[in-house]
Amino acid sequence: MKKPRILHLTGSFNQGGTERQAYETVSGLVAAGEFDVRLATLNAEGPLLSAANALTEGQIHEFPIESFFSRSFAHAAWKCAALVRSENADLLHTHDFYTNVFGGAVAALSGVAVHIASKRETFGLRSRQQESIENLCFRRSNAIIANSLAVKEMLVDSGLAAEKITVIYNSIDAAKFANADANGIRHELRLPENVPLVTLVANLRHEVKNVPMLLRAAKKVCLENAAHFVIAGEGPLETALKEQANEMGIDGNVSFIGRSMKVPELLAASFAGVLTSDAEGFSNSIIEYMAAGRPVVATRVGGAAEVIANGETGFLIEANDSEQMADHLISLLRDPAKAAAMGENGRRLVQERFARPRQIEELSGLYRLTLSEAFI
Repeated sequence: MKKPRILHLTGSFNQGGTERQAYETVSGLVAAGEFDVRLATLNAEGPLLSAANALTEGQIHEFPIESFFSRSFAHAAWKCAALVRSENADLLHTHDFYTNVFGGAVAALSGVAVHIASKRETFGLRSRQQESIENLCFRRSNAIIANSLAVKEMLVDSGLAAEKITVIYNSIDAAKFANADANGIRHELRLPENVPLVTLVANLRHEVKNVPMLLRAAKKVCLENAAHFVIAGEGPLETALKEQANEMGIDGNVSFIGRSMKVPELLAASFAGVLTSDAEGFSNSIIEYMAAGRPVVATRVGGAAEVIANGETGFLIEANDSEQMADHLISLLRDPAKAAAMGENGRRLVQERFARPRQIEELSGLYRLTLSEAFI
């Protein structure tokens, strides 16, 4: 019997949260073997490309576009629609704003049976025009995946039907974090030995990540406590953030290590993890911190409250409240036993609710449902 053919369309193969989740989803589906999974992208660049090529035996199709209003968009959409038809794809799965819009055009041109779109962020990151365009694509799709209840509620408030939206949380290979080796990573990354590390894993491309909040918290923490802050991520904001740390007199207490492919090892060597975002759909970093057995101090944005049990696996604080973040970090640094207990609580929760096999089964169930409805 022919397996249903699924074409995944990603924005790129960078190391951001959306890109990593897309890659891991494709990897999990390939391993499960129920579907014939194909992969296309708008930009065949990024550190995950080689691994993605290995998954698909190099069969990744690229459809670069300059903008939604350029000739390249129409040309690329026609080419991708031709691919959908030639490959006899049954379902098109898009993962972010750009692929939702591009994929919406491809679905209309190709006549593919099912288009599943995704929403992974809360409002405030896109212009009103962008939100309107994406909302139109959502209305034309067969189903929408939201990566948190907060995102689903936002979509419903925008006028979309609740029954069209399925919440499928981000997932993680929990064993990779639980078994990571902390030995040597401090030396490799030139981090100080014998000092508790507080780590933020976030891209430095978007101001919504609000890294300055962490710098302000770090200054207060380091006045009375031995601690070192690690910021793992890259982007054009890095230079200004380094200058800010220098002006605040905490450049010796903060390390910018750029993009790291050894996040599990870094977190194994860390004391706590933090999230400073002003807006977020569902943070990959939070479940990574918890999978590593680390307590989390995070802003109460997006789906953070759906994973962090306040006072049990970490602390939730209001957006941009650096004072509260500092106070919670100080309390954890002064009570390592409490911090360790919170970390273990978080590890168990991630293993129960956010393990990759659970996500793959939930997604596979949605594929089965939408395909069965389309082919009745």
